[in-house]
Order: sequence, then structure tokens, then C-alpha cells
Amino acid sequence: MSHILYRENLDHALPVAVAGDGPYLIDASGKRYIDASSGAAVSCLGHSNQVVRAAIHAQTDALAFAHSRFFTTEAAERLADDLVKGAPGELTKVWFTCGGSESVEAALKLTRQYFVECGEGQRKYVIARRQSYHGNTFGALSASGNIWRRRAFEPVLIDSMQHISPCYAYRYQAADESAEAYGLRLANELETKILELGADKVAAFIAETVVGATLGAVAATPGYFKRIREICDHYGVLLILDEVMCGMGRTGTRYAFEQEGIAPDLLTVAKGLGAGYQPIGALLIAEKIHRAIERGSNVVMHGHTFTAHPVACAAALATQNEIREHALLANVKRQGDALMAALDDRFANHPHVGDIRGRGLFMALEFVADRRTKQPFDPALRINAKIKHVGMQNGLICYPAGGLVDGKSGDHAMLAPPYIVTAAHISEIVDKLARTVDAVLRDVLVKAA
Repeated sequence: MSHILYRENLDHALPVAVAGDGPYLIDASGKRYIDASSGAAVSCLGHSNQVVRAAIHAQTDALAFAHSRFFTTEAAERLADDLVKGAPGELTKVWFTCGGSESVEAALKLTRQYFVECGEGQRKYVIARRQSYHGNTFGALSASGNIWRRRAFEPVLIDSMQHISPCYAYRYQAADESAEAYGLRLANELETKILELGADKVAAFIAETVVGATLGAVAATPGYFKRIREICDHYGVLLILDEVMCGMGRTGTRYAFEQEGIAPDLLTVAKGLGAGYQPIGALLIAEKIHRAIERGSNVVMHGHTFTAHPVACAAALATQNEIREHALLANVKRQGDALMAALDDRFANHPHVGDIRGRGLFMALEFVADRRTKQPFDPALRINAKIKHVGMQNGLICYPAGGLVDGKSGDHAMLAPPYIVTAAHISEIVDKLARTVDAVLRDVLVKAA
């Protein structure tokens, strides 16, 4: 009997992972699984990169830990330089964390401190989007619009977090509306909400540049984020972009916002930053925020014990060097195009696949009971859970989720394979996914007949 409190299915034992081989994980029985989701869009280099492992070993031999109140380290300094170099906009400072939720917490707290330092302490509201996800700590969960994850904790969440509609064209773009017009209409909801709350009382707007697991790789329509940036600038509101899942090359550029023609004031990253070899995240910070704090209290009112952990920073720097040295962003674009083409070829006419979407190696299929009406499956059928289970039986790790429509109904399966995948891996992923989806839906439809 395990003494671990598992995340789900608490009464069912999980397979024991014992080794990794490129894009594959291997369990204690010797079974191989192709990791078509990189865990949760984490393992961008796969599971056996010798360079990153050597960097961890070397840093541990030299120095395992130094508390960030007393010391900086070469590993942390070099990683910060690397993240800021070439970053669009005025992102000049980096705050290191142990993961995505911590990065979002840091962004929310620095937003508050910035306005206090600027003498605008009345700015207390943060606006986010419904069906978004920003993390599981209380601040990050309060900002999240994930209905299912919020439900049990709603009475104790922070009420200064407000929400507007997601930019989710598949379900909410009108039939007679262009993608650009839809994006403009959705972006203007932000201005409406700012005026409703009070133009001098809103501190920030936070959004995932490409929405991750809650909606399944949903990118904004053209022009949406440019209008968002205009509105934030007009009302003095900070723009926080959450790229914990979609950033660090996942969509084909290092930062996903580069494809939107804008830059944020605060940027959260994690997951692909260190490729899973060590737990690490980061917050990139605009120079105006740094200046305000430096000229004011000159103290960051936030911190954690393992901030800027040198071993984690060394692993992340090695990860970023590997991505550059092996031109893996080019491979993300190339194999991303191949993945989209293969998914289209296999699922474009599938009666229960309503949408195929994503960017780079960040893709999802949305499953529907009726393609014409976009009616989702009854959540009692547990389509997404069955796809995960049957996928594992077939040696496929994908990232299914439910509740994308209203917190209860709606099923998707997300794919986010490592950046090192080849054409052969893409074929294996799509083949195993097709066999998995067909088996699950065949079983569901036979039982419903």
C-alpha cells in the first residue's frame, strides 16, 4: 500500500515510472509510453538529456544551495541574463520561483506593491478571464476562471479578482462575425469591466497568451491582444501574461506573446523553462516596475526559501542552451505543422471531433456529441477520463480534460510533445490517439444504443 496521497483515483495504484528514453517514459514492468503531452507541457527535452543531467551534477558538486537573501549565484545570474536577452518590450528583471503557481503569486503581489509604491493604493482589482487557469495557490486560483477547480474553494477565494469572457472563437464567435471583429468585441469587454469597477481602481489584467488545459490550446483571434494592450495602456493597468504552459518555445517562439506583436508588463513562465529536470519558474518584470520599487521602499515584499535555487537555475540554463544549440524552436514549428496536418488528416471529418486547434507543438482536439450543434457529450460519460485511461493502455500519454464549456460539460485531449520529436514520433502519437479515441467512443456509443 502506498502512503502517497494521489491526485485522483485515490484508491487506484499508479504505474511506477523508472526510466526515460527521449520522448518515452518506461514503467517498472518495462512498458514504454510515448509522452505526447510532456507530462503537463513540461518535458520539452524529453526524459534523458545528458547535458542537463551533467549541469545538475556539476552545480551540485560546486554548490547545492545558498539563500537568496544573502547571496546570488552564477547560475541564477546567467539564467536571468539569458531570459532577458532579446525579450521584447521592457522586461529587464527576473524573479525566480519553484513553479507556475508561485510565478503567478509573485506577479500578483508585485502588481499590488507597484501601485502602493506609486501612491495608487486604491488600485485593488485584477481582471482575468473565465475558463482560464493560473495556478492552485489561493491568489493564483482566485485569478483563475476554471469553474471546476474554483468550485469547492469559492467562499474563501479573493473577491478582488474579476472575470470577463474568454476569447474562444470555436464556441462564441457569431456566424456573421469575422475573427478580427470577434476578437475586438471580446477585448472591449475589458474596457467595459474597467469602467464598471472604476478606472482608477483596476491594477492588472491577466491572461494566458494561449489558453492551456482548461480550454485546450486556445489561441486568441488576430488583433485581440493588441487591443488589450491599448486598453491597459489607456487606463494605466498592468498587463500580466501567463505563459507557464504555452511559453518557453512551446508555440514556436521563445515567448508566445511574440506572435501577438505586443509585450506584457509582467510575464510568468515555468514548465518548459527547466524541462522538468528541476522544479523552476520565473517572473519577468518590466523596468518601470523595478524602478518604482527601487525608488520607493527598495525592498521586494515577497519571497520563498528556494527562490533562485542554484541547481534549478543551472538545469534551466542548460535546457535553454540545448534548445538553441539544436535549433529546437525550428523543430517545434516543423513538427507542429506535421502534427496539425496529421490530426487534420485523421480527425477533420470525424463525427465527434468538433475542433482541432493550437500552435506549434501545443494542440488539442475538442470532442462533441454533435458536430453541427457543437453539443458536448454528457459529462456522466467521462469521455476525457476514459481517453486518458485507454491512452495509457495503448502506451500514449496525452492530456485530456473536461468542463471546458461550463465547468461540467465539454471534453478535449491536449497534445504537447517534447521539442525533440521526429516525424516518426508524430505518426506514432496520432496513430495511438486515433486508436484510443475510436475505442472510447465506440464503447460509449455501443452502450448508449
